[in-house]
Amino acid sequence: MPEKLTASQLASSLAALPGWSQVDGTLVRSAKLATFPLALGVVAAVGALAQGLNHHPDIDIRYRTLTFTLSSHDVGGLTERDLALAHAISDILDRTAASG
Repeated sequence: MPEKLTASQLASSLAALPGWSQVDGTLVRSAKLATFPLALGVVAAVGALAQGLNHHPDIDIRYRTLTFTLSSHDVGGLTERDLALAHAISDILDRTAASG
């Protein structure tokens, strides 16, 4: 089982995750895409990635705005899995923004 991150580990890791914040023991990021189809494409890409990692984010879709919420429910907090997934989601968002 993965270990829960300490407050100092999380603080230093968040510095390398622009756009992400800690909210009530979760990592949260919202992003507004140029079009609804681009937003759906991001959701599909994140879904495929998450399925491969067996670590799934909560995703809220509001037209072109997506909100991702990450946590490791099995440890009751945030772990390295959440940080890795946050980086991967950021990469998908960056690639989509660059191509859209």
